[in-house]
Amino acid sequence: MHFKHVLGVAALLAPLSLLAAPLVKFETNHGTIVVDMASKQAPKTVKNFLTYVADGSYDGSIFHRVIPGFVVQGGGYNQQYQQLPTYEPVVNESIGGLSNQRGTIAMARTQAVDSATRQFYFNLVDNTNLDGVDHAGYTVFGKVVSGMDVLDKIAQSPTQYSSILRANDVPATQVILRHVEVLPEPATKPQSAAKKTK
Repeated sequence: MHFKHVLGVAALLAPLSLLAAPLVKFETNHGTIVVDMASKQAPKTVKNFLTYVADGSYDGSIFHRVIPGFVVQGGGYNQQYQQLPTYEPVVNESIGGLSNQRGTIAMARTQAVDSATRQFYFNLVDNTNLDGVDHAGYTVFGKVVSGMDVLDKIAQSPTQYSSILRANDVPATQVILRHVEVLPEPATKPQSAAKKTK
């Protein structure tokens, strides 16, 4: 199974040199979510994600795909349902990586293994069928440490077919990602519950 993700938008140039930060805050119109980045298990993916955080292009984007009992996906479109620009795709880091368990964040991609750019999704349940074990799966790069209730609330949003996106499961009332920012590392960092795939 693959996620709907369209490439082909002119790539942004001059990628930023960033250090992987431990915690990232997502402010949505449904509440706040805090994610612990898995910089050791998926360093290239985390660096890629933080590049979009740094350029501010996640701010004001939408969650365009909401499927209860599966995922909440976003980061790729603005509120006019226009695709946002992307940097070069990031290499897939799913094999031997973290599992797509409830509360983890992972990169969406096409059927092409190394095609992930800016779209991500939150796992609402254990979606271990998306893991990379003996084949490439979907790269998990963090774990929700606060705000899982927000995601569960978003999951209950009524959805409809969008003629613009030509897709089902689009929230009838937009779920907006207002702002994403890196948080200072706390004195005591919450222990990630994301586990290695066996």
